[in-house]
Amino acid sequence: MAKEYAYKFYHSKAWKDCKRSFISERIAVDGGMCQECGKQLGYIVHHRTHITPENISNPYITLNHSNLEYVCKDCHDRFEGHGVNNKRRGLLVMFDENGQPIAKL
Repeated sequence: MAKEYAYKFYHSKAWKDCKRSFISERIAVDGGMCQECGKQLGYIVHHRTHITPENISNPYITLNHSNLEYVCKDCHDRFEGHGVNNKRRGLLVMFDENGQPIAKL
């Protein structure tokens, strides 16, 4: 789920068009396979450089195909901070005031 500051971006026409064109590009390259494991179809477009409040207005970060990768859900959930409350993997995490993950007891 997108962080509050990124909500507007992820619902923008610019992002939707970029995501759609990137997925089409990946399908043309390898049928849309996960760029991490290559074993499953891609599921989500992931930003290699994470979007932050400081860089969200920078199209080189947010809309640049070089900063994107098409990954399956399993691989995406392995990225730091992305497998939140994934019960299938037994991951239950919360975040501290600095946005760092902490184990939920």
